[in-house]
Amino acid sequence: MSRAEPQSLVLRSLGDIAASLPGSTAIFRRHKLDFCCGGSESLERAARKNGLDPAPIAAELARLSPEPNPIPDSVEDLIGYILERYHQVHRRELPELRNLAIRVEQVHAEHPAVPAGLSDLLARMHAALESHMQKEEQVLFPLMLAGGNPMIVHPIGMMRHEHDEHGEELRALAALTGDMTVPDDACDSWRALYAGLAKLAEDLTDHMHIENNVLFPRFEA
Repeated sequence: MSRAEPQSLVLRSLGDIAASLPGSTAIFRRHKLDFCCGGSESLERAARKNGLDPAPIAAELARLSPEPNPIPDSVEDLIGYILERYHQVHRRELPELRNLAIRVEQVHAEHPAVPAGLSDLLARMHAALESHMQKEEQVLFPLMLAGGNPMIVHPIGMMRHEHDEHGEELRALAALTGDMTVPDDACDSWRALYAGLAKLAEDLTDHMHIENNVLFPRFEA
């Protein structure tokens, strides 16, 4: 499999690049390009909206060595992967992150960099994400495993809309924590909290990307 040319990459959508070129998502994150909810935009358009020149980004992407895609191919295996790698992980990690946030907000209430309101934001994110995952598990995924039908575009549309809302919550999370930047005098709990939040943001972004750009399009044709 040959490497992509930079000239062709600038015209491709972020979602298509992310789905087909391993390593590209790390580059998109570094340049703050939304390959998940903004995955339908071309690299050129997305970069220029952020005040960036798309050419160096395309050149960086072109240097990535193509590798086999680790994401399962069949719908059944892909859904199983999403459930195990993301749904179970979100349910396991979010409650502990909220507990850590409560502790940090209480112990460091007078610190100028304390993320006041973080525990409330995480509670809202947890509730919204749990509701979203249950809709997928109880309605959308069973429809997909049964082969889909013409009406499936409606629950998919709802999931895409909720993904946009999760994206807004991730942006609020980044704003509240300064992109998870830990103060020099932070305690171990604060450091653990921000490390966990960085992983949550990465996991949730990848989770939505796989659904938006890999799974959902199979049923939207």
